[in-house]
Parts: sequence; structure tokens; C-alpha cells
Amino acid sequence: MPDEAEAEGTLLVPEDLYLTSGVHIGTQQKSKDMKRFIFKVRSDGLYVLDIKKTDERIKVATKFLARFDPKDILAVSARQYGQKPVKTFADIIGAKSFPGRFIPGTLTNPALPQYVEPEVLLVTDPAADAQPLREAVETGIPIVGICDANNETKYVDVVIPGNNKGRRSLALIYYLLTREFLKAKGVIKENREFTLEVKDFEASL
Repeated sequence: MPDEAEAEGTLLVPEDLYLTSGVHIGTQQKSKDMKRFIFKVRSDGLYVLDIKKTDERIKVATKFLARFDPKDILAVSARQYGQKPVKTFADIIGAKSFPGRFIPGTLTNPALPQYVEPEVLLVTDPAADAQPLREAVETGIPIVGICDANNETKYVDVVIPGNNKGRRSLALIYYLLTREFLKAKGVIKENREFTLEVKDFEASL
């Protein structure tokens, strides 16, 4: 029997978990690109992202990423709270990661010791990760990105709408990307086979 959460049309995790992790809490600015993912604006001026769309796009993103060999995937995060989730995601699926500062030329300059040639790039925040994003565009590889209400998505091929600044939000998004990737690859068949918890992806305070 498949897990209940895997039935058609249901969310990957209970809606409460998305809400308590703050995945839907956007910024006080919204970009034209992200308008279609915004659910409403709160009285304090914060834009709220549509959780159902976030959930849907995590499914789309993992199906897309699963088309690649894990070793050809590069995940990056210049944001502090994204560094542990990015590293955990990459370590578990067998991808490469650059948590922290991205050295310019990593994707474009073969003379650099850390030069890599990924086939797809996963960015935690297109604004904070502007350098790897630019280099991926230059080398012509597709980009998957977690995009907040204020992000420009011009160069992002697969947008995951979500709070890309929050510690718990990033932990949950990367937890789901990891679990769903392993299912898409056939490494695990059901959610219960995935033994990690969201807190295993959480950056320490």
C-alpha cells in the first residue's frame, strides 16, 4: 500500500507542517515573476506564498532533477540557513554541493582546483546565489531555484516558490527534495523508508 500522502492530489506533508515551518511566509516586496505563486498579502505587508503551489513545484523539481545522475547535480547556498540543508541533500543523494561562498569561475574556469562541470544547478536563492546562477547561464545548464516572493526568476528553469531565508523553511524544502528524489530514482519506494527527519536538515542557530 502506498503511503497516504502519496495518494493523488494530496500534499507531500501535512499542511500544518508547511505552515509551522514558515514555508509560505514571503517578503514585503513581490516581483512580477512571482505574482502567480502569491496567495495573499497579510495586514503587516508580508506576501504569503501558496503552499499548494510550493508542494506541486517540489514534485515537479524532483522529477526534473531525477533525470540527471546525482553526481551531475550541484546544489549551492550562500545563505547561512541554507548551507546545512544543501550539504545534507547533496551528501544523501550523492550530488555535489557548495555551501557558503562560491568561488567565481567554479563552473567556467577549468584552471581552478574546484572547477566542476555539473549538468544542472540547484540554487537556494537566485539573488544570494547570483554568481553560480550567472555561470550556469553562461555554460548553458538548467537551473532549479527556491524563489521567494521578491525573487526574479528570469534565469530559473524550474521555480520552487518558498521562503528561502528561514531556517525551518529551508530544512523542510530540502528534506522533501531529498525524499522525493530518492523515490523518483527508486532508491526508496515509500516515505516510511526515509529515516531522516526535517530537523536533520536544520541549520543550528
